[in-house]
Amino acid sequence: MSRSVLQPSQQKLAEKLTILNDRGVGMLTRLYNIKKACGDPKAKPSYLIDKNLESAVKFIVRKFPAVETRNNNQQLAQLQKEKSEILKNLALYYFTFVDVMEFKDHVCELLNTIDVCQVFFDITVNFDLTKNYLDLIITYTTLMILLSRIEERKAIIGLYNYAHEMTHGASDREYPRLGQMIVDYENPLKKMMEEFVPHSKSLSDALISLQMVYPRRNLSADQWRNAQLLSLISAPSTMLNPAQSDTMPCEYLSLDAMEKWIIFGFILCHGILNTDATALNLWKLALQSSSCLSLFRDEVFHIHKAAEDLFVNIRGYNKRINDIRECKEAAVSHAGSMHRERRKFLRSALKELATVLSDQPGLLGPKALFVFMALSFARDEIIWLLRHADNMPKKSADDFIDKHIAELIFYMEELRAHVRKYGPVMQRYYVQYLSGFDAVVLNELVQNLSVCPEDESIIMSSFVNTMTSLSVKQVEDGEVFDFRGMRLDWFRLQAYTSVSKASLSLSDHRELGKMMNTIIFHTKMVDSLVEMLVETSDLSIFCFYSRAFEKMFQQCLELPSQSRYSIAFPLLCTHFMSCTHELCPEERHHIGDRSLSLCNMFLDEMAKQARNLITDICTEQCTLSDQLLPKHCAKTISQAVNKKSKKQTGKKGEPEREKPGVESMRKNRLVVTKSIVGMTMYNQATQEIAKPSELLTSVRAYMTVLQSIENYVQIDITRVFNNVLLQQTQHLDSHGEPTITSLYTNWYLETLLRQVSNGHIAYFPAMKAFVNLPTENELTFNAEEYSDISEMRSLSELLGPYGMKFLSESLMWHISSQVAELKKLVVENVDVLTQMRTSFDKPDQMAALFKRLSSVDSVLKRMTIIGVILSFRSLAQEALRDVLSYHIPFLVSSIEDFKDHIPRETDMKVAMNVYELSSAAGLPCEIDPALVVALSSQKSENISPEEEYKIACLLMVFVAVSLPTLASNVMSQYSPAIEGHCNNIHCLAKAINQIAAALFTIHKGSIEDRLKEFLALASSSLLKIGQETDKTTTRNRESVYLLLDMIVQESPFLTMDLLESCFPYVLLRNAYHAVYKQSVTSSA
Repeated sequence: MSRSVLQPSQQKLAEKLTILNDRGVGMLTRLYNIKKACGDPKAKPSYLIDKNLESAVKFIVRKFPAVETRNNNQQLAQLQKEKSEILKNLALYYFTFVDVMEFKDHVCELLNTIDVCQVFFDITVNFDLTKNYLDLIITYTTLMILLSRIEERKAIIGLYNYAHEMTHGASDREYPRLGQMIVDYENPLKKMMEEFVPHSKSLSDALISLQMVYPRRNLSADQWRNAQLLSLISAPSTMLNPAQSDTMPCEYLSLDAMEKWIIFGFILCHGILNTDATALNLWKLALQSSSCLSLFRDEVFHIHKAAEDLFVNIRGYNKRINDIRECKEAAVSHAGSMHRERRKFLRSALKELATVLSDQPGLLGPKALFVFMALSFARDEIIWLLRHADNMPKKSADDFIDKHIAELIFYMEELRAHVRKYGPVMQRYYVQYLSGFDAVVLNELVQNLSVCPEDESIIMSSFVNTMTSLSVKQVEDGEVFDFRGMRLDWFRLQAYTSVSKASLSLSDHRELGKMMNTIIFHTKMVDSLVEMLVETSDLSIFCFYSRAFEKMFQQCLELPSQSRYSIAFPLLCTHFMSCTHELCPEERHHIGDRSLSLCNMFLDEMAKQARNLITDICTEQCTLSDQLLPKHCAKTISQAVNKKSKKQTGKKGEPEREKPGVESMRKNRLVVTKSIVGMTMYNQATQEIAKPSELLTSVRAYMTVLQSIENYVQIDITRVFNNVLLQQTQHLDSHGEPTITSLYTNWYLETLLRQVSNGHIAYFPAMKAFVNLPTENELTFNAEEYSDISEMRSLSELLGPYGMKFLSESLMWHISSQVAELKKLVVENVDVLTQMRTSFDKPDQMAALFKRLSSVDSVLKRMTIIGVILSFRSLAQEALRDVLSYHIPFLVSSIEDFKDHIPRETDMKVAMNVYELSSAAGLPCEIDPALVVALSSQKSENISPEEEYKIACLLMVFVAVSLPTLASNVMSQYSPAIEGHCNNIHCLAKAINQIAAALFTIHKGSIEDRLKEFLALASSSLLKIGQETDKTTTRNRESVYLLLDMIVQESPFLTMDLLESCFPYVLLRNAYHAVYKQSVTSSA
């Protein structure tokens, strides 16, 4: 090819550089996947590990690239059987290697054309031409190095060709050249050093043009800090001025890319290092900055060893070898700390930038360059750390473990988010910039050109016209901009004006080149913001460093100050797809899956961490709330009282209990102590449970903490509360586990009320609580602390109407079991009771019949237990009413009004529905619907309704005639202080009234008539003990008399007038006088 024939303008240098660079990345992707497949036993082609083909493969590799099929039939016999399968399955691998060879041919042809055209390269002037030229050389070099690292390349190519030979009778037509290329490039850099001798002039010119860019980018953190790099607020007066530079695209050019250009470039044209001091300085600066370079993805190249091995056999290169060794020592000693300090600076710089831009997004217009510089700088430092963490000889491991890397990535993601969110703001700014300033300046430059050929003039005029036609209305109308054609025209123009003997030489009109580079940056701010983000901040390389990626994430979660930035890691997973290429579509699915699985894993871990933190906060708040409970102030009060009286209390050396509020005192930040105390719940072994008020305090503390989360996360906490707390009002939750309702119901029935039956606890009406009685074996809990008004209200708050309904139903089940036993006792005494029912006015006969009764004490005891349970239920219902009246006063008052105005003649079924509604709201009813339901289930199939009714009537007779026996019990003494009896017989009043109401509702009898009958029998029996002279029998006669008054007071069906007709009121008055007098005497 002679220079006289070559027409530079017809060589399409710009187009070829663009296409070959893109194709080169695609070829790298395919080669990388072949290398990884061959290195994985599961993905490796089966023919390479088949024992039957092992000898054939060894033979082929040994003879490669020669082909010998005639004299080795025995070794190749197995190959003959599988030739068709080998051709089919190894075709993709083989033709990838063929494509690499063809790519190499095209690159060599283009490099020769560029040499012949004597193209002028300067990164600060014809940026696109120089960058694409250097990128192509590095892509070509990387491709050949990666090819040489595929150990199975000869086996794959040889197997395919032998199979082809056996099938078609001849080798594949590409095989001879391909085989020779594989052999020639066993040591790729050594071969390329020879190959690049004719290209040295062009390559060295392009590299030396980096002298104005690379040293300025490769500064220390202190130099950046002194220059206040990336700061928007360092000079407030210039904050609105556009960020300008003569070398706009060079400002955010990747440092990683420049170092690859310099290292590989000067290895290929190493002669210039001996003659040009600038080249040598660039080379040494790059060697001192890194120990390894990223070839492609996670494939790295160890610089110093490779360079030394290449130069060691070149005569006269001892000085260069010494330079390499000195630079290696400098890199090992200082590079780690230098990059660590850079990351530290960038964290604060990016934080400031992100904070200012979030407050004033309009600054994204004039300061867009700062944003992309910041992203590029941070990306370079992160990639440097990633590749060196596993490949650097570590003298100081701390320099390669950055626990704050999440913060830097987070601020990068924040800047990226600002650019995406405020893209229209940037578009408006740069559309006006292009039309109002750039177009005018470019037009003046073009007008002042002394020589401007027609083709170049047409292109530049089109630039001016394109920019002049822009308007803000296009942005407002949502018009899609596309300046790719304009940018490609500028690339073409650079190629036309950079060849030797060009009519318009760009080397003579540098201002034009710098202006156009600035304009191109401005166009990218209008139509290519997403592409710019990928160019400057793509971190898809993390996809290939999964272990390091996960380790960084774990370190982030472990460090409290960094865990807030952990969202950066799932956000990084969105970068992964940008590393795919259309020439290797098969990896898109795999990389997409990896991206998704890592993202899900990170989010799961973050959710678990958040859950643990919230639980810790809630637990701590529960502990703090617990400290404020009244029970904890007793000791403090006691100490204060004893201090005044100068009494010594407590043991010496006993630690002083911390008072509430100590946690707010200033502490040393290095001392992190956290008290994690679980909420006290039901312990079946020890029968311990938290007081309802304490649990409610803890639940409210949890709710307060969780509600505060709504300020930071979009979670409907109210819905969470409703879901969780509503489940706790049921017997079992959605997982079939016991709830608060079941635990408390079980505790009150099996622990508290059982101890009442055992005589250890009594119900005190005056206090509306159950209270421990003094006994030999003291209980482990104080009944009052679980049953007073405040505790029952707390229980109602926790359980709600549903939970309290379940509690009532459980209580009623116990009552129904007691009633069933009572009915059995009635049946045993049915004849005697029938006679007593009609003989209440015959004292002698009644006395004789009474002696024939059996199980009298059992009847009274069981009725007392029923009364105790009903008294507890009354407390629970009253508490529920109080709670509901506070939360839903209007609804409760409506239900109460509805209940109070039921006409007497209303059908019982309708009335029971109203009572059921009222009972659910905690309102007391004449007839307890829950008790009616519980007792209705006891109806026996073998007994007629008439017989059931008779048993119910006789039960009331049995209780009435048994009352006098209570007078002989020592514990039956009435106590005015508690308004009841210590053996709980005062609870009989409630039992008698409610059992009668329920039974005679079920059997459709007259409640009022049956209670009148009961009152007549009871008063007659009690009047009889007034005539007794035995002091033992009449020990607590007056206290038992008072039961009649209590029964009437409790009953909605009986009146004092009716009682007066049966039992003289004077006896009641004297009884009250006697018990009060006895109480005063005993207390004195």
